[in-house]
Amino acid sequence: MKSMTGFGRARYENSNRIYNIEIKSVNHRYNDITVKLPRSISYLEEKIKKEISSKISRGKIDIFVSFENNSAEGKNIRINKELAGIYIKELKTIASENGINENIPVTEISKFPDVLTIENLEDEDIIWKELSICLNEAITNFLKMRENEGNKIKEDLETRIGKILEKVCEISTHSTGLVSEYVVKLETRIKEILKTDIVDKDRLAEEVVIYADKCSVEEEITRLNSHINQFKELINVNTPIGKKIDFLIQEMNRETNTIGSKSGSLSITNLVIDIKTELEDIREQIQNIE
Repeated sequence: MKSMTGFGRARYENSNRIYNIEIKSVNHRYNDITVKLPRSISYLEEKIKKEISSKISRGKIDIFVSFENNSAEGKNIRINKELAGIYIKELKTIASENGINENIPVTEISKFPDVLTIENLEDEDIIWKELSICLNEAITNFLKMRENEGNKIKEDLETRIGKILEKVCEISTHSTGLVSEYVVKLETRIKEILKTDIVDKDRLAEEVVIYADKCSVEEEITRLNSHINQFKELINVNTPIGKKIDFLIQEMNRETNTIGSKSGSLSITNLVIDIKTELEDIREQIQNIE
């Protein structure tokens, strides 16, 4: 089990280049990936997204990449002479109009926007190979944190589903005695109303059958136990389970509500409330599961 919250960082450097990558994520219904790259290697954005999506299936994921290239290899300096000429012409006009020195050092001209640019012509495959080393290490660290968080959530879920199972067993025990209690209460009530000890056993049996059919929660308990077993199996698989468990919790809530509506027993009603409280806590927890 993995949490959708995580953070991973890695650094890779050699004699020419330095790469730093940070990955962080928060909850999200789908897989939303954002990559922030230096302009010089922006062409690698789709490759990074593809690598991330192949290993992470869900979450709002932000990747931050920094890149320093200290190598002179593959670099080309380009001078925009036409633009430099325009700058010089306009500066001389300003100098003439204001009676100031027209001598302009060439180094000052080179500082103006877009006059001098450095083009990186390095092999893209080499850059991607080096960046991939850093990226894979960051992903490994990121997934490790997600797994650690997921294990903590798993422990909590196991405790809560165990409590629910106990409550379901208690409901099953209480429900078996409901019909017997109803027979005694109904017979006593009839005697009180009719002021006689003679009771029509056939009519009493009909009423008991109707009541037993209305208040029986055996089917709901059977389905709840089945859902609980599925839940236990799901939290032990190695694939993303967040959406599946979310659906399972909805079904468990539905069965629990049905039990509450069928039963007129205060003890069962209290147990239903306890189960719904645990289910709500589980539902909040699983919002953070991948």
